[in-house]
Amino acid sequence: MRSFWGLMRAYWFSDKWVEAWTLTLVIALLTALSSKADVWFTVAGAELATSIAFFHDAANTTPLKTVLTNAGLLVLLVVLKDMGITGTCKFVSATLHRKWRGWLNGRFNEALLDPNHSHYHAQHGSSGTAAPDNFDQRVQESIKDMTGGAIGLAMGVFSVFTSLYFVGGALLANSVEVKGLEFLGTNGSVVHDLLAVAIYVPFNTWIAVKLGGMLESLNIRMQKAEGSYRGELITLLRRSFHIAASQGENVQKTIHGRLYLDIDSTWSRFNIVNTIYSGFESVYNFVGAKIVAYGPGLVPFIHNGLDLKGYITCSEQVNALISKCSWFIHVMPSLATLRANSQRVTELANAIENVQQPQEFYQQTGRSDFRYDRQNPVFGLTIQKLELAHQGEDATPFLSAANLRFRRGEWTFLKGESGCGKTSLIKAINGLWPYGRGTIVFPEGVRSFYAAQEVKLQQVSLKQLVCLPGSEHDYADVQVASALHKAGLGDFIEHLADESREGKIWDQILSGGQKQKLVVARIVLQQPGLLFLDEATGALDPDGKIAFHQAIKDNCPDATVISIMHEATPPRSVAGTEFYHSVVAIADGVATKKPLVPSLPVELTTILTQPTRPAEDKWLRFPRRLKQR
Repeated sequence: MRSFWGLMRAYWFSDKWVEAWTLTLVIALLTALSSKADVWFTVAGAELATSIAFFHDAANTTPLKTVLTNAGLLVLLVVLKDMGITGTCKFVSATLHRKWRGWLNGRFNEALLDPNHSHYHAQHGSSGTAAPDNFDQRVQESIKDMTGGAIGLAMGVFSVFTSLYFVGGALLANSVEVKGLEFLGTNGSVVHDLLAVAIYVPFNTWIAVKLGGMLESLNIRMQKAEGSYRGELITLLRRSFHIAASQGENVQKTIHGRLYLDIDSTWSRFNIVNTIYSGFESVYNFVGAKIVAYGPGLVPFIHNGLDLKGYITCSEQVNALISKCSWFIHVMPSLATLRANSQRVTELANAIENVQQPQEFYQQTGRSDFRYDRQNPVFGLTIQKLELAHQGEDATPFLSAANLRFRRGEWTFLKGESGCGKTSLIKAINGLWPYGRGTIVFPEGVRSFYAAQEVKLQQVSLKQLVCLPGSEHDYADVQVASALHKAGLGDFIEHLADESREGKIWDQILSGGQKQKLVVARIVLQQPGLLFLDEATGALDPDGKIAFHQAIKDNCPDATVISIMHEATPPRSVAGTEFYHSVVAIADGVATKKPLVPSLPVELTTILTQPTRPAEDKWLRFPRRLKQR
């Protein structure tokens, strides 16, 4: 689906091809029937006009009955065509629109939310072009408008051909000789009619295409501007507290004003071009229906080649032909929207396709040569010759690690100055850092878990939030309740099935600390063997941090833990024992691992800080203290 036509035909060659082609064939048959009904309609209209024109003719013995009969027949045809054929066709086309959009929406969701994290790479990666803006608008609005516009376009094109076949055939059947075109014989009037249509319609279509191109570019600009403004409003809700605390309302108003100004100015230009187009279309419709349609048949009518009924019939058929062939002109604003939306959707499709192989994608703008492998879980996690850099082929690595090995069950504390690359290191291990090189070997068959500092909760039930990344059907309620209790969130056990409380979703209900306790519940429930904690205790108080670690230690005794925290030294248990066994220190762009030097036990620290006593008394008690330890 990287191209416009690839996007257009994908549904018809998918696993839903039977559904797609069945609906398409029904629409085609109804469209052809509608074109045939145009012929019946023009003949009935001419009959009614003729019966009115000859109402007072002496040969017309039942003038009123004739007029009423022809009028009734015309109304019947209108009802049959507009309510029966056209109405049914609209319903079937709307069904096709719904089915196609649903399939395409599902495909994009599957592609964006695949195990490859395409949504992440498409937004944060770079291949020389800017990442697609406003994913929500592209998936929600652009797909909907594009599919609807494409179906309308296809129906319009098909109706042109069916109209040429049926209406053109009727014109040919009623064609007569035209003075000055005797060499054409009885085909003179039909050639005359088609020549008028062939000159008038294409020239005005060319004008419509030029105006449509302007509408298309303005439409794309409007979608971008609307998306940016909507995105800022959504972001406002997420940082509302921070704006209130810093009294930043005036700054926020300035941002909103600037973004809306872009919408307003684009809208103004769009309205000007749209007004010009509306005026052009109105003039075109009048000239086509009243002059071009009735002009060609006037010549044979004047020379008695056509009677009044034949003249009106042929003129109305030419008018119907112009109307069908002018479909492009009538819907050019919609076509401009279609092209704009299809461009937005194909850009997103290309962005998703480009990141299917992340390393190849990132190699276009920098060095990306990471290798991920598996080994016997006995050997734990191994990192070899790792270098992390930023975008650019010649970018100097900002972090390097020659050889880091994390044993099974080992707890390691990452420390270093802010900005030294601690989080980047964890991202790289998890395949979420784009540039650099190195080998990361995971323990085979071991589940890993990445807990970030900021926790954003999706709008699902509390049970599903605890069961992530798995399904709520993977665990019994009692297991989830136990995990919540161990994490210190036992008060919420009775609300496992709820997606919200008092009109608020869980992301709004839970505080920062409670969200981090929810992460503990996930860990306790799923018991990963490899755990990454990226400042995952930042919102907890000292006691909460100890409880956080203790819950993991008690419930995941064999887990390998790699942790980043603000503290200079990692926390210890209530009993004073160390949670962590080693430390990775990052200094001057180099990460080195060494055993954690335990701090002095509390009791020993107390002894050493007591006032000096007689030597014999001090040395008598000191070994006893050690023996008690």
